[in-house]
Amino acid sequence: MLQVSYIRENKEEVLKRLSVKNFNQPELVEEIIHLDDLRKSTQAQADDLLAKSNAAAKQIGELMRTGKKDEAETIKAETSKSKEDIKKLQADLSGIEHELQQKLVQLPNLPHDSVPKGKTPEENEVVLSFGELPKLPEPALPHWELAAKYNLIDFELGVKIAGAGFPVYKGKGAKLQRALINFFLAEADQAGYEEMMVPHLVNEDSGFGTGQLPDKEGQMYHVGLDNLYLIPTAEVPVTNLYRDVILKEEDLPIKNCGYTPCFRREAGSYGAHVRGLNRLHQFDKVEIVQVVHPDHSYEVLEQMSSHVQSLLQKLGLPYRVLRLCGGDMSFTSALTYDMEVFSAAQERWLEVSSVSNFETFQSNRLKLRFKGKEGKTQLPHTLNGSALALPRILASILENYQTADGIKVPDCLVPYTGFDFIG
Repeated sequence: MLQVSYIRENKEEVLKRLSVKNFNQPELVEEIIHLDDLRKSTQAQADDLLAKSNAAAKQIGELMRTGKKDEAETIKAETSKSKEDIKKLQADLSGIEHELQQKLVQLPNLPHDSVPKGKTPEENEVVLSFGELPKLPEPALPHWELAAKYNLIDFELGVKIAGAGFPVYKGKGAKLQRALINFFLAEADQAGYEEMMVPHLVNEDSGFGTGQLPDKEGQMYHVGLDNLYLIPTAEVPVTNLYRDVILKEEDLPIKNCGYTPCFRREAGSYGAHVRGLNRLHQFDKVEIVQVVHPDHSYEVLEQMSSHVQSLLQKLGLPYRVLRLCGGDMSFTSALTYDMEVFSAAQERWLEVSSVSNFETFQSNRLKLRFKGKEGKTQLPHTLNGSALALPRILASILENYQTADGIKVPDCLVPYTGFDFIG
């Protein structure tokens, strides 16, 4: 959530940067500034009346102590209307603050200056490519056919149990899935991330804190009886560990990682590009999260991007890094890098990670602050990234590592699988 003070002081800059995200609602910005003016004037009136009321109460007490009861009663009668006025102003103030909050949460985060303009994924900027595209034996099979051929994943069993988008991993498929999770967690540990095991359900305050609510409630599974939400990513519970917390500057940076299943309704997703593991309602992911000093967040973003890239390099998967354009960015992000791996059998790029800097957008919603060495309280920057999401990584391994006789397991995973070949 943007800070009102920043919006007031930089209105034209805010409008300019929001337009990069194709968010063109100057009237909303004007309403926010107007409501803030109204909030300030109402607060000032209430404070003035309250000060006068407190002074009168002190005067009444003094008159009562000195036996001037009639004078005290006269002043008490005069101030009774002030109390009603104060009560009304406080009620008005509460309503104004609520309306201001409702308007503020409609504004997306401001994009970083380096974010390219654009409306579609085709306008994202390729900033890096790594690795050579594999040459597969003929006929190369897509991962869903390989999964059936080698009895690794049963999509139909998942449909029977829960519905489409909930696969059942079997035998070496399940072991390969577990190996990837353990490999990603071990690499995060070596990079200095502290592992957290967190709940897979969150309340509304947590969803609001990281920006999923009220923006993405339609994409989340809701447990109505308890008013809880199944997490779409570990970002939500891990970042919310620091909601309503005041840190010390020396606590920064905070580096956490966590493995969780992720649940997404993916409403409206259909077609050939959602087949197999390409798009699921439930999938596994290892997430990395950092809370950092504002002066260092873009340096940290590059470090997190490098960490994700190192995983792809160790897995031997060709990949590219995209800087997302304004129209393809999330509501909450200031700058996002997407990592895509090349699926040789499908002959297309698959997104496997997003690494984002949210600057103060989440910390403001979370009421997460840190106290600097001079004693001043500030908002830290929050960042997160997928390190990594499993379905499309597994799909790419199955497709890119297929041979005429079976599927080779990447060398870095063999210590975690206990086997080096699926055949």
